[in-house]
Amino acid sequence: MTLQAQDVQVHHLKVDHLQYPALQMVNGYPVGGYAIGTGQRVLIANTQPAFGWELSGARMGIMQSAYRIMVSQNRDSLTKGVGGIWDSGKMESEESTTVLYQGIPLETNSNYFWQVMVWDDQGRPSSWSAISNFWTADSLSDYNTSAYPLQKTDEMPKSLTKVDDVVRIDFGKASFGQLRLTLAASKDGDTITVRLGEAVNPDGSINRDPGGTIRYAKYQVPLMRGRHTYRLQLSPNQRNTGPQAIKMPDYIGEVMPFRYGEVTGHVGELKKDDFVRSTVHYPFDDFASDFESSDSILNAVWELCKYSIKATSFAGIYVDGDRERIPYEADAYINQLCHYGVDKEYSMARRSHEYLLHHATWPTEWILQSVLMAYHDYLYTGDIRSARHYYEDLKAKLLLPLRENNGLISTKTEKQNKQLMQAIHFQGDALRDIVDWPHTGGFGMVGNGETDGFVFTTYNAVVNAFHYKALRDMEKLAVALGNHDDAAHFSIKADETYKAFQSLLWDKRKRVFRDGIDTDHASLHTNMMALAFGLVPEKETRHVMDFIRSRGVACSVYGSQFLLDATYTAGDANYGLSLLTSQGDRSWYNMIRAGSTITMEAWDNKYKPNQDWNHAWGAVPANAIPRKLMGVEPLEPGWRTFRVRPQIGSLEWATIKVPTLKGSVDLSCRQGQGTYSMHLTIPPNTQAYIEIPVQAIPNPQVTVNGRKVDFELDHGFIRLSAMGSGTYDIEVMK
Repeated sequence: MTLQAQDVQVHHLKVDHLQYPALQMVNGYPVGGYAIGTGQRVLIANTQPAFGWELSGARMGIMQSAYRIMVSQNRDSLTKGVGGIWDSGKMESEESTTVLYQGIPLETNSNYFWQVMVWDDQGRPSSWSAISNFWTADSLSDYNTSAYPLQKTDEMPKSLTKVDDVVRIDFGKASFGQLRLTLAASKDGDTITVRLGEAVNPDGSINRDPGGTIRYAKYQVPLMRGRHTYRLQLSPNQRNTGPQAIKMPDYIGEVMPFRYGEVTGHVGELKKDDFVRSTVHYPFDDFASDFESSDSILNAVWELCKYSIKATSFAGIYVDGDRERIPYEADAYINQLCHYGVDKEYSMARRSHEYLLHHATWPTEWILQSVLMAYHDYLYTGDIRSARHYYEDLKAKLLLPLRENNGLISTKTEKQNKQLMQAIHFQGDALRDIVDWPHTGGFGMVGNGETDGFVFTTYNAVVNAFHYKALRDMEKLAVALGNHDDAAHFSIKADETYKAFQSLLWDKRKRVFRDGIDTDHASLHTNMMALAFGLVPEKETRHVMDFIRSRGVACSVYGSQFLLDATYTAGDANYGLSLLTSQGDRSWYNMIRAGSTITMEAWDNKYKPNQDWNHAWGAVPANAIPRKLMGVEPLEPGWRTFRVRPQIGSLEWATIKVPTLKGSVDLSCRQGQGTYSMHLTIPPNTQAYIEIPVQAIPNPQVTVNGRKVDFELDHGFIRLSAMGSGTYDIEVMK
């Protein structure tokens, strides 16, 4: 069958959401599929892997109506139109992100070739895609999350200076890496001293006593006569290589975070290319996302947070930073959202989430966040396999055995038991409520901690806000899995919790939520969580938001995730922008000012003296900017439909590239006196719902690509009808 390409093309083929490097043929044999610098192959471990691809084309409104996949163990057979392992035939479907393999059982340790063609919504076929390949692992199972190996990227210093007998090097940014040095010696036995660190003193020398968990290390390197390259053998840290820590794989070796280096004792000239830092990270596409605005501080904050997600991926699983290198649910949830915001990569988030399902940590709220992670994995990928496989584990994470007749859960009513701990895979004796971290007086910190004076009572409002959100997310997962009885049950329980919040925790006089039933205290945390998770009735949103603003940033960098979510949920774009661009000591700009190039565990050393300078939970703007400030969020799983609801506040202009499994969403917004313009590119096989803020434009008129259109006006936002793929210029004027 000969088919001519008609407008729509297929590219970016992935298997189990993993994309192989470009396949090359050498002497008739395939070469490819290796992670750069490691020699480790990308392996697929599922008996039924999921195939996915992206579409492109110039026509507006392109949707896929059908696909055909062919898989073979022989590349030549595909070029002849034969799929010896699987030929799906023409399948009527819009699915383009998670098509499960249905062919002859796959063999282990084998290389497979595949290609796909599609038909658009007008029944016109594409040409066949380029041939891609994948390798199977040495064992296959019904469900297994495949992942990329870690890779190494070699980097030279940005600068090299010599002060007296000390050579100073600066790589520009910190990373988790290793160091190679090429040095010359006149005789055997010469010794140099190498120092590595994350921080420097005012005079530019490495800070040898930086405090907390900011890293510094010193090594003696004996030299051999002549010119040789030496790989510094880094010593493992006792705390971050303990029993619970994620260990570096043997093919990588030990790493440490450092930006600066010093060499003393070397005789002769040294150049920048004599020093190579091998930075270790999960595969990362630096060009998958981009953001720029009229505010230089906001731009710097974005760059800090985007880079932090790449830099902290060094372990292949989300960890809490360098001090412990232990996965925690709260870190992983924020890391997941941030990773989705900056790269078209989903396997590390899923792998981390699934690891935590069976390696639970002690805070009550963090157990509940496992359900939130599972739902977001499904929402962003459209792949329900993980939730199906771990369904019973996810149900246990709802903590329903801790529920009382009043509709709330509690860790203080003697309902914790061994059976519950086993069900949630927690090795300790009991869960403890956390609210925020650290608590008052923890680790010698100043002030009242990061909990805004939260009063811990029998029924913790923050814990129950997470419980409510987990129930709602679990209800959606149950519906997607066809477990309708469970979905109805979760819905009933969520309704009961909502009613309990209103009747037991709402302060009618102050018009805010209290921290618990047995206290009159209202904290930022209770109210921002309630607003972020849909527990605030619409008529009370303004009052709750007034209270939230009055508390300022009375939370940690972890809590800022929910502060920003609440703020943008309330539509307070200017307050959200003020938080993102603040220059106070509780700000992302303060991290830059302090000298860190990766987001920190806390706002400043004084708030957590033992903090580290490489904590991904501090990178909240990496997801808040695309999701909330620019307002690009999926509505249906796999980005089948999504919303564009920018809230740029007082910015003159902002532009962003948001990665999705179906292609990039490109959005630019500009506003002036009585005008608002939007330039938007929607990827094929999706639809977007546009909402434009027009509070400052009386009697607005809207044109799309020069043509006047009708719209709905709702709560200060213009709502347009769903738009298919293509590029749109939208103008709003009075």
